[in-house]
Amino acid sequence: MNAGLFLACAAIVAAAGLNAVPAEATTAKAQAAKAKVRDWSLVVSPTAEGGFVMGNPNAKVKLIEYGSMTCPHCAHFDEEATPALINEFVKTGDVSFEFRNFVRDAMDVSASLVARCGGAKRFFPVTRAMFKDQKSWEKKIASAPQEQLSKLDELPNGKKFLAAAKVAGLQQWAVAHGIPVAKSAQCLTNEKSIDQLVQMASDTTTKFPAFQGTPSFVINGTLVDFGQITAAEVWPTLEAQIKSAVDGQQATSSTNGA
Repeated sequence: MNAGLFLACAAIVAAAGLNAVPAEATTAKAQAAKAKVRDWSLVVSPTAEGGFVMGNPNAKVKLIEYGSMTCPHCAHFDEEATPALINEFVKTGDVSFEFRNFVRDAMDVSASLVARCGGAKRFFPVTRAMFKDQKSWEKKIASAPQEQLSKLDELPNGKKFLAAAKVAGLQQWAVAHGIPVAKSAQCLTNEKSIDQLVQMASDTTTKFPAFQGTPSFVINGTLVDFGQITAAEVWPTLEAQIKSAVDGQQATSSTNGA
C-alpha cells in the first residue's frame, strides 16, 4: 500500500476519533434534556383565595374556573374539556389552572368539603371523580324523603353538612377514593373550611359583578364573556381565548428579548 495514502487515511481516522462524541455522553445529554421537560400538571398547591392551582406557578397565563360540584354543566365541562386543557396548556407550563369551589346550597357545600378533604395532592383527582359520579350521588338525594331534606336546613353548620353528605352517600363514596369515614367526618364538620367556602362565593360575586353562574372562567384577571352559546361551544370558545393569551405572552417575551 502506498505509504502516503496510508498516512492520509490514518490522519482522517484520528481526526474523526477526536471529533466524535462518545455514545455515553450523547445519552447523558439526551436524558438531561428530557429531564428538563417537566409535567407541570403534577404540581398542585392551595391558593390564598381558597382554591387549588395546578401547573407552573410562574405561568404567564393564569386560568381560574369557578365551579359547583352539583352543577351538571360543570360536570360536562370536566368530562369534555378538562383533559384537553391539562394536556395542551397546563402540562407544558404555559398556563396555570386554578379551581375555586362556588357553593350554592348545603349539598354543594358537603360535596366541596369532601372533594377538598384529601388536600392539594388529591384535590383534582377526587374532584374529577366526583363530577364523573355526579348523577349517581345526586340520584340518592332526589330519592330521599322531602321531610329529611327539609330538616337539613334546621341543623347547625357543624352537623348540617355531615348529615347532607350521608343523604348523598358521599362518605361511602369518599372511602372508595381513599378518604376514610373518620377523615371525611372531620372535614364535613370543620367550621373554618365551611366559612372559607361561603366566603369564596361571596368574594366571587363581589369581585365580578357580571358573574352569572357556573362554570365561569377568568383569564389573567378578566372574566370570560361567552355571550349566548351552547354547552358544546364553551370549550372551543375558551380554548381560543387561552391560545390567544398564550400567543400574546409569547410575542411579548420575544419582543422584550430582542
